Amino acid sequence: MSRRSQILTAWLAIAIIGALAGLAYNWLMRGGDRLLMSVIYGVVICWCTIGFERGLILPGLRRKLRQLPSLVYIIASEILLIALVYIGCVMAGTLLWALDLTQGMSWREATTLPTSVLVYSLVIVALFVFVTRMRDLLGAEVFRNLLIGRYHRPAREERLFLFIDVAGSTTYAESHGDLRAQEYLAAIFAAFAEPVRRHRGAIDDYIGDLAIITWPLQRGVRDATCLNCLIDIRRQIAADRALWLKQFGIIPQFRAALHGGPIVTAEIGIDRHKIAYFGDVVNTTARLEALSRSLNETVLISGDLLDRLPALPPAVKARQLGERAIRGRDQVLVVAALDIDIGDAATAQSTTDMSPVAAISLC
Repeated sequence: MSRRSQILTAWLAIAIIGALAGLAYNWLMRGGDRLLMSVIYGVVICWCTIGFERGLILPGLRRKLRQLPSLVYIIASEILLIALVYIGCVMAGTLLWALDLTQGMSWREATTLPTSVLVYSLVIVALFVFVTRMRDLLGAEVFRNLLIGRYHRPAREERLFLFIDVAGSTTYAESHGDLRAQEYLAAIFAAFAEPVRRHRGAIDDYIGDLAIITWPLQRGVRDATCLNCLIDIRRQIAADRALWLKQFGIIPQFRAALHGGPIVTAEIGIDRHKIAYFGDVVNTTARLEALSRSLNETVLISGDLLDRLPALPPAVKARQLGERAIRGRDQVLVVAALDIDIGDAATAQSTTDMSPVAAISLC
């Protein structure tokens, strides 16, 4: 799904939530009167409030708010949400009044925000934010599977794994301290989120400076989705080159490994539930990532997975490395290196602009 399609889908989903919320309010407070008006008020108010919460409108202001201390952030967010509810009410009332759908109400009456509407709107937004924050915390796919109990009993399936390791993070921590290194890694992993979401993957876990991304195998190999996700991550980092240099004095570089096959998926945990993956595929992907270091390769892919890809993206070229012994695995594994050209010559040249420590951190 393209970025534009995702945005349109998000707006449509918010409109549906707003329409249902408006109908519910009408039924609770008005006894079924003025249905169309209630729907329009619900849609416009939800577009303003939930659209802001999801970063569809005023994304820069939303990012700045999230950088505030927690107490200040909560107070500022509540004030802003109240303002957005009022703005949505004025917009909806003005639209209804202009279309002569206010059933005799004046413009002032149509745009006046009753206390009951304000409280109801804030409750709806709070519930939506809670659910979406839980989904973002767990990952959309994991959240959905936990809700429906899909893996309450262990299940066999085929999955594809992409391990991405941040190169030079240890050197960066030694030079800048652990707190600064954590900020650096947090910014990198945040940059992964949108490309992974766009390519319908799921970030399963973060282990130190390693991110684990996964897809159902068929989804991951279709149209080389897994590779296009990796390409998009690199392109996004390259596009923000100046920002990375300004904030951290270095442009992130990565090593990656891809492998897929049969695994067992199960829901585990008591106090904290998690969907976990068991099997040789996960371990082999981790060994491939470690092998990339010793071979001084940026991206490695197993021959099995490479054979299952319908075609490589134009920016990717494969080089066969033959059979390799993988630690902890009895059988050898056919391995290939992937060279990815994203046209980021400026990024490659950027080591001349960095401090010596930053340049050493690049692989």
